[in-house]
Amino acid sequence: MTGIDETFAGRKGQASATPGAANVPPAATGARPSETRGVHPDAVAAIMAATHGDPFAVLGPHEVGPGVWEVRAVLPEAKSATLLTGGKRIPFERRHPEGFFVARVETQGRPLYELAVEDWDGSERTRHDPYGFGPSLEQHDIDALREVGSNVTYRILGAQAKAVDGIQGFRFAVWAPNARRVSVVGDFNAWDGRRHPMRLWQNGGVWELFIPGLKAGAHYKFELRGPDGSLLPLKADPVAFAAQKPPETASVLQGTSTPAWHDEKWMATRGEKDPRHVPISIYEVHLGSWARVAEEGNRYLTYKELADRLIPYVKEMGFTHIEMLPITEFPFDGSWGYQPVSLFAPTSRFGTPDDFAAFVDAAHEAGIGIMLDWVPGHFPLDAHGLGQFDGTHLYEHADPRQGFHQDWGTYIYNFGRTEVSTFLAANARFWLEHYHLDGLRVDAVASMLYLDYSRRQGEWIPNRYGGNENLDAIEFLRKTNEATYTHAPGTLTVAEESTSWPGVSHPTYTGGLGFGFKWNMGWMHDTLNFVSKETIHRRYHHHDLTFGLLYAFSENFVLPLSHDEVVHGKGSLLGKMPGDRWQKFANLRAYFGFMWGHPGKKLLFMGGEFGQEKEWNHNQSLDWHLLDDAHHRGVKDLVRDLNHLYLNVPALHARDTEAAGFQWLVADDQDNSVIAWARKGREAGEVAVVVSNFTPVVREGYRIGVPEAGFYREAINSDAERYGGSNVGNMGGVRAEAVPSHGQSHSITLTIPPLATTIFVRED
Repeated sequence: MTGIDETFAGRKGQASATPGAANVPPAATGARPSETRGVHPDAVAAIMAATHGDPFAVLGPHEVGPGVWEVRAVLPEAKSATLLTGGKRIPFERRHPEGFFVARVETQGRPLYELAVEDWDGSERTRHDPYGFGPSLEQHDIDALREVGSNVTYRILGAQAKAVDGIQGFRFAVWAPNARRVSVVGDFNAWDGRRHPMRLWQNGGVWELFIPGLKAGAHYKFELRGPDGSLLPLKADPVAFAAQKPPETASVLQGTSTPAWHDEKWMATRGEKDPRHVPISIYEVHLGSWARVAEEGNRYLTYKELADRLIPYVKEMGFTHIEMLPITEFPFDGSWGYQPVSLFAPTSRFGTPDDFAAFVDAAHEAGIGIMLDWVPGHFPLDAHGLGQFDGTHLYEHADPRQGFHQDWGTYIYNFGRTEVSTFLAANARFWLEHYHLDGLRVDAVASMLYLDYSRRQGEWIPNRYGGNENLDAIEFLRKTNEATYTHAPGTLTVAEESTSWPGVSHPTYTGGLGFGFKWNMGWMHDTLNFVSKETIHRRYHHHDLTFGLLYAFSENFVLPLSHDEVVHGKGSLLGKMPGDRWQKFANLRAYFGFMWGHPGKKLLFMGGEFGQEKEWNHNQSLDWHLLDDAHHRGVKDLVRDLNHLYLNVPALHARDTEAAGFQWLVADDQDNSVIAWARKGREAGEVAVVVSNFTPVVREGYRIGVPEAGFYREAINSDAERYGGSNVGNMGGVRAEAVPSHGQSHSITLTIPPLATTIFVRED
């Protein structure tokens, strides 16, 4: 037995957890006669210099002779220390001027003890010794860190509140296989890396340490020495469950205690319906700028205040889901959350993790789903983040042609490293399972799929077949979608994918990526291009309205009017509309009617629903005072009524993703910029007819064929006076006549209002 490793090698589980001699200073590994066994001075020096890679071989209790135990502790803050064991008080001997203490006790078997530490002010504190505890991990858990789709990452890594041998504390664990030494530092140990160095499980590269007596709320980070021995910047915990409010960067002890949920019915039933066949209308929100408290320094609303104000608003407006821009903790406000550092921590800008859980709980109680913009494609370069985490390119590719995103100045995850893919897939599960979220919108999927995304020739590395597909990212996305749909049934994964990649929302067993839905970026670009044209020119761009139906059912689509369309000089949705003030509002209302009548689930960024005039600014509240104006109130009332109609009329949602639910009626009247189609539900007679007129000319006596006989109630008219329109319409509806038109056996004759969309619902 070596002079620094007398006891733990024989303890249960310890052999696999003890580092090899390569991590121990060479002078400390020589054998000594058993009768003089004790800590080697070189090992003491290494511990006090915080360079020793195997602290449990030095610290804690060690048998140095028959029935003779030596207890060693690093206590830089102590004036003196006493060993409390078996009713005895045994003074420690200071062996190093900076606070290395040793006490000897004679006992049969491993001693049970506590440390009584006298501070320089004369006060005494009693505590348990972290180095008196054995390993609290199991090798099979560490092995599972290479099982993409498991949730083991957030079950064993991070700072877990737990009891060991009946003693409460926190068990810290971090994956850093190339580090020479890792310590927990925090406000509980003066951020001193000598006090709590960790144990390495060499078969897995995980460092762990149980620190008894710690309480939730303490701040901490990890101090690492890289493979060359250099001290790295202090790192936030990659699996921290809470974090300080930026600009502070420490992780916060939170544990993974179960929030006080009241949504049992919601959780039990959310998997019962196929989301393709139910209405999904998503309100996309940046929590920091939806509304602020101007009279209190323009501060954010808290999670509690958002629960009281945002959720009732969304409910009244008829949206089914709130999609939050990323709230995984991020350092820079201007990134809007798209450059996160702590993927497992809800941002502290708005409150605590428990406050966030209560927000989700309140949404479920109101019948509202909560979705999260999730960012697994890249991460920022902040020194306390994941970049070069253990002194090597651990989470990112080393080669910048694979590991650095030129557009955003961020690192790209190395999806080919199994532990990294496991970390990210577990994070997806964490939000859906631990925080009961109902969906993830996955950011920038195109940048993940293509190795040459936004790169010129020579700036990227082909895959093993010579192609530009990122095979590792594809495999990661498939496994993550499989895991989320298996373990969180009823939830959604939605891809922001802007290319023609096939099968994004198709099952993995058919070769697809396995997403539930895909944003229809082509529809958004084409239709915004159309409505931004002066009305006299729209006849030349009519195909922008119709082209999307050529591929509308190739994927399960969401129609997005997102935050990306109202930033970076693009102006607001209202600002894109041509014409005078009346025409701008009329165009916007007609466009919303067109969107809600079109096949596909809906997404609208906050402010659009009442015609925000200015471009979105993340540093200030939406302009809610605009609702004092009748035109803005009219847009808001229209979006509310469109949502409720969409919720209640199966023809408008039940076959959003099926070609059988759509039928062209008028597709070619480009001269009048009139377009019309029928939507069909799954039951006989469930029919809605959508008619849009994108010119300011009233069309009298316009005959349109319809699929079935019956009365067609005018359920929505965006030109109605209550919305700010000219009130041209059809007196509540029209009855179909047995007059063939547009290939249909029956037809209706309409007065089509100017710059308006009307939606007719068939009734017997």
